[in-house]
Amino acid sequence: MVPENLITECLRRDRRAEEELYKKLYPMMMSICSRYERNRQDAAARMNEGFLKVLRNLKNRKTEVPFEAWVRRIMINTVIDDFRKERERKAHETMDVPANEHVGSEVNNYLRQMEAEAFAELLQRVPEMSRKVFNLFAIDGFSHAEIAGMLGISAGTSKWHVSHARQTLQSAIAQMVGSTAAIKTAQE
Repeated sequence: MVPENLITECLRRDRRAEEELYKKLYPMMMSICSRYERNRQDAAARMNEGFLKVLRNLKNRKTEVPFEAWVRRIMINTVIDDFRKERERKAHETMDVPANEHVGSEVNNYLRQMEAEAFAELLQRVPEMSRKVFNLFAIDGFSHAEIAGMLGISAGTSKWHVSHARQTLQSAIAQMVGSTAAIKTAQE
């Protein structure tokens, strides 16, 4: 939790306080940006861009909103704003992955045991647009209507992207479970 006196010092443009605030917020900001960006460099660029917005808008912050929640919202909006800028320049990725219904319970068991870092790595296999929508819906808790408004898509398209991301993740996990089972069988 960020102490109020540190925020006050940052409002006075104290560089040491700004550096301390950056260090305190770094883990949270980087984790948010890493979920949305394909590589660490892009995540760091988004994080730094978002932190500058935090510093520029400190004077406009409503004190009734918890500081960390306010920063989190700015970071998510920064990633979304960047996506909107890049959307026109990038072609949407497509990936046809057949859903494999019978491995559902194995997939769920494996997912429960998986560490967050491994899941983040798996999430990188999901096409960019589907990954962004999935993060907004499943991890950040936005509704399909809110996501539609943020990204300029329909609520139905948002639902499709979440479904597509889930199918891609299930397929990737099923492949991992199958590889693990094959390795265990070979070792026996």
